[in-house]
Order: sequence, then structure tokens, then C-alpha cells
Amino acid sequence: MRLFEVLLIGSNLVLLTVLLFMRNRKIALGAGLAAVCALSVHLIQEGYRWQLAPAYFAAVILFILVAIRIYRNPKSVKPRKKTRYIGYSIVAVLLSFSVFLAQAMPILVLPRPGGEAAVGTRIFHFTDFTRQESYPNVPKNDRELMVRVWYPAKPQSGKGELLFPEDPAQFRTYKENFSGVFKVPAFILDYWKYTRGYSHLNAELLPASAPYPVVLISHGMGTGSVLHVSQAENLASHGFIVAAIDHTYSTAATLFPDGRITGFETKTPADDFYTYAKEVGAVWAADIQFVLSEMEQLNQDPKSSLKGMMDVNHTGIMGHSFGGATAFNATYYNDKIKAGIDMDGTLYDLEDKGQMPKPFMFLNSDKRSMLSAAIKTMRFRAVSGHNW
Repeated sequence: MRLFEVLLIGSNLVLLTVLLFMRNRKIALGAGLAAVCALSVHLIQEGYRWQLAPAYFAAVILFILVAIRIYRNPKSVKPRKKTRYIGYSIVAVLLSFSVFLAQAMPILVLPRPGGEAAVGTRIFHFTDFTRQESYPNVPKNDRELMVRVWYPAKPQSGKGELLFPEDPAQFRTYKENFSGVFKVPAFILDYWKYTRGYSHLNAELLPASAPYPVVLISHGMGTGSVLHVSQAENLASHGFIVAAIDHTYSTAATLFPDGRITGFETKTPADDFYTYAKEVGAVWAADIQFVLSEMEQLNQDPKSSLKGMMDVNHTGIMGHSFGGATAFNATYYNDKIKAGIDMDGTLYDLEDKGQMPKPFMFLNSDKRSMLSAAIKTMRFRAVSGHNW
């Protein structure tokens, strides 16, 4: 829980204790004012969270009880003890329930990057004029991609970038799209708007004696590059330039510079997964090839802040789930990619492949059967000592 959330719960517990065991009106007034201040500072500095709604309701009840105690006529009939204790018990349950919800669904705090360098980030909008969108039910426009790049940067002050759009309308679309993918009510994800990374937008690149190696990231089906921020920031802090691709229409939400937000339109049929997966995989592989070409152009562009600082001859790729399987294909076919990692991705295209000629790592969950079947289908050889 955040600092003022803890103070809010704590001040209300103190107020509840005062109302239960003390009869001094001045002490009750002081405890009530302290609780009001804690609630006000929490809402102003941190912002509301629906997980704390029971605590807000409990605070209102306690404020009313304080007002009644202060302004009640001493000669009036007091509520029965049983009634008072039932009310206080309800307040205690509400506060406890808020603590449970806040702990069960906390504000996500990403791991701090472990490298020595600070981290900067830039957002790029690329358009591939050689390809048109091929998915059903989407406009047949040129293929557009949003790519977020993280890099070692000079030290910066202040908080890192928010992971989701600050604009309320855009954030509402984001959470509604993700809620559709995750099959949960949209309000459940409202607290995502407080999540921050450690990178700073458009921070100045940290000079180095040699160009930085490059890592591409391909997300899982229906998610997005936002789920890889922590990995990207950590790699950048250790001296890599990292480019995470949002595969348009295969993300839950992709925001373009003109305000458009595309959603998830790549619905793979369960009865014919592998056939359709190959078609979608071909689109993603072309995205990777295109983005790599764009990165090479940025490396040569005199106007680019990244000019000459990317060692595109030492490029690796990593991906999760469908993006991991796509990373496998990209590593196998693309000579410019020297190594790869598949994070829990089922391989969907193993035909007509020989030995994997490059270092490649599988990070798999406990469901090893899928990987075992793939290994039986295709022979791999480990390549050690390769400096990519």
C-alpha cells in the first residue's frame, strides 16, 4: 500500500478506537480532523483507488459518528451499546476489507533496473509503405507500427514515465481493451493508471566509447510492449538499446500519435491454430525485419539522437508466448539477428528447418510437454562461446 493509504487506514483505526473507549469530545474531534487530513492528502497526492472504497465509506461513517458525539445534547437518549458495537464492527470490517483488496491488487511497483546507467526512452511511429494490413475487418492501409526504445541515458531527476496514457479518454480505452482480453470488468484495471517505470522520456543518450548492442522484444498475443517495460529498462541500464514492437491489431491496445487506438483483431481459431498462426507469424516476422531496417536507418541518420550508437551487427531478440515463437523464427531466418530467447512460446512453424545455427534459449513454464514435442520434431545444437 502507498504511504497515505496506510495513514488513511491507520488514522481511521485510531478514530474508531477513540470512539469505542474514550468519551472526551476534544480527543474525538482531534482524531476526526487527523482522519480527514489523511483522506484529503491521500486523494490529492496519490489519487483514489476503488480498492479503498470500503475505507472511504467507513471514514464517512466515522466522521458522522464524531459529529454526533460533539453536537449531541448530553441529555438525549444514547444509542444502546449493542447498536453502537454493531456499527463499529461494520466499520472495522470495511477497513479490513479495504486492506485486503489493496494488498491483493496493489499498485504495481516495477523492479528497479539493476545496471549502473540511468534509462531513457523514446517512442517511434514507423510506416511500412511496402505492406498493407492483411487482417480481416481492418482498414487496408499501409502497415503502421509503434515501437518504444529504451537506452542508457545520462542521470535524470524526477519520477519515471507512466506506463499508460495520462489522457483520461485514452486510458479508458486502454483499460476497456485489456479488460476484454483478460475477461474482467474494466473498473478492475483502473488502478493501472498509477503505474510508473524508471525511464525518462527523451532523456539524453549516455555517451559510450563503442556502440550499444541491440535487443528487439516481441510481445505475446493480445498483450503489448507495456508488459515488457521492466525487462527493457533493466537491459538498457546494463548497456543495451532495446526496441519493443507493438504488433498492430495483435495488441490489446496500441496508441498512435494522432490519437487513434487500435485493438485486438487477431483472433486465432482454436480448431485451426497452426495454419492461422503461420499466417500471423509471417506478419510479425515482417514487422521484425522492418523495424530492424528502421533501426539501421536511425543509426545512420544525422538528425537522429541514436546516430552511430547502435551496434546493429550484434542484435538479439526475445519474445513472450506467440512473440517468443516468432523470435525463434526470426533468429533462424534473419542473418542480422545473432541470438534469441523464447519465453514460454509454443513453436508453430517447424517444417523444413535444420539445425539452429545460433545460440537460442527456451524459458518455459512447467508445461514442458509442448517444448518436448518440438524438440522431438527438430534437432538443435548448442553453440557456445558465440559473442553476439
